[in-house]
Amino acid sequence: MRVLLLLLCGLIGEAFAFAQPAQSVPVVPNFSTGSMTSHTETRSNVTETIVSESYGTGWQYSVSGTNIEPVNGASLTPGTTTVNGWSALDVTKKPSWKIANPGGAFQFVETYSGPGLSNVTTIQRVTEIEQITDTISTFSQ
Repeated sequence: MRVLLLLLCGLIGEAFAFAQPAQSVPVVPNFSTGSMTSHTETRSNVTETIVSESYGTGWQYSVSGTNIEPVNGASLTPGTTTVNGWSALDVTKKPSWKIANPGGAFQFVETYSGPGLSNVTTIQRVTEIEQITDTISTFSQ
């Protein structure tokens, strides 16, 4: 039995004697050139709203026409009052008018513009933005 064991140990020792150490092999890419492409699309909508408000801080009163005159030589300067802190025409003290030559042709225009908001402008626009990017990258060894 000892002989058999010695013989077996001898065979195992010879197997290790012939074994070669492991060696690594460098990795070498198997291509010489290449390329990569990329495609990107971006879409967006931008909505803008612009509101502009115009205010009159005073008042305007005007009279025009033909064949008219103030009643009983009344003053042509209208009275004023204060409305919400702003000067305004006092309509109870504005001049009164009459036809100068009854039966004759006449024309009469009386206008008044008081203080406050006179105009509102609203502008709304939508801008559509589309951006497309194509990228091609090439490389070689």
